Amino acid sequence: MIDNPNYFEVKSALSWDEYFMLQAMMASFKSKDPATKVGSVFVDANNHQITMGYNGFIAGIDEAKLPWGKDKSQPLEHQKYGYVVHSEANAILHSPRSLRGSRCYVTLFPCNECAKLLASSGVTEVIYLSNKHKETESHKIAKKIFSLAGIEHRQLIPTEELLDKFSDHLRSMI
Repeated sequence: MIDNPNYFEVKSALSWDEYFMLQAMMASFKSKDPATKVGSVFVDANNHQITMGYNGFIAGIDEAKLPWGKDKSQPLEHQKYGYVVHSEANAILHSPRSLRGSRCYVTLFPCNECAKLLASSGVTEVIYLSNKHKETESHKIAKKIFSLAGIEHRQLIPTEELLDKFSDHLRSMI
């Protein structure tokens, strides 16, 4: 600690992982998907944000003409799955520069389709918040893609301290 009274030790700063995951969470709030809101943020080695994305319909298409339903007993054309662009794909499509060597912070472990895009884009690490589909074939394929491409992946589990800090800060702002 510095013995100068004009300085103070900052104890409440977020880690980079916490900071970028909170940004991914904020991006997820933009999704209109009533069931699964996913957000992602891509950052470079200097912790500079490159791009972000969220689950949404295809850009330029009238969303009012597309379904948000997910009843798998219906044909695919009547379900959201045929039309939604995942957050990682949206971020990659809208990136202003190469993602080679970047990290991806995402609120839900990527599906196999997004894993292919992440590997092809040169992403080196995926940090995810939730893994609710870990028993699916898509998850197993995504993990295999990450392994073959040398992409590290790990779950960020928020601490009670972070959750308390976030809610206290939010309450102080309103």
